[in-house]
Amino acid sequence: MPVLAVGIAALRPSRDRALAAAAALALIFAAFATELQQLATHTFLWAHLLQNVVLAEWAPALLVLAIPADRLRRVRIPMLPALAVWLATYFVWHLPVIYDAALRRPHTLLHVEHVTYLTAGVALWWPVIRGSGPSAVKALYLFAGFVLASPLGLLLALIPRAIYPFYVHAPRTWGPRPLADQQIAGVTMALEQAAVFFAVFALYLTRFLREERREPELLRLSGGGAGRPAHHELERQQLRP
Repeated sequence: MPVLAVGIAALRPSRDRALAAAAALALIFAAFATELQQLATHTFLWAHLLQNVVLAEWAPALLVLAIPADRLRRVRIPMLPALAVWLATYFVWHLPVIYDAALRRPHTLLHVEHVTYLTAGVALWWPVIRGSGPSAVKALYLFAGFVLASPLGLLLALIPRAIYPFYVHAPRTWGPRPLADQQIAGVTMALEQAAVFFAVFALYLTRFLREERREPELLRLSGGGAGRPAHHELERQQLRP
């Protein structure tokens, strides 16, 4: 986290972008420097999935927003590779054998997991926030991201047995049992992704619809390429006595 803070500060963001960076760092701090870290690495799957969501979705979006528009302008991340990397990161790390291996190596492999989540999340949001593509394409990209990622949370919620041995055998003095823990984690993940992706999808869909309404109006004002331009006609009428 200190590395991220120094990196953002070096970019000298504006006040609003600095607030976005501060929010991202606050989320990461809350996920890994509070009691949630102990719950995630010792007891509950839902706590670990919440950390993953922070690293793969919430914090990366805020970090990309925090980068000044005139910085890193040459960085281009294509949508399809970015989405593929993000999906692969989510699904691979949630394979039970890999998931448990990371939890049993909290000082090495688990850190690799967290870095890949953050990196993949930045790649996911970069073409949306920093890309120059049409709003319609960005809306479609976000919709595809939600549709392709949502089965993971739903599977965790619907599988009739707990699939992560680490959490099955974790000592519990309170809270849900392993299967209920997994169901809560899956439902929470699915609902969170639905909320985040739908909200941003709706934003870009609204922009697209506004652009579609504005284009005919601009065409009309320019005369549509035929005859006298509309603004010239308006000036002529205003000069009449």
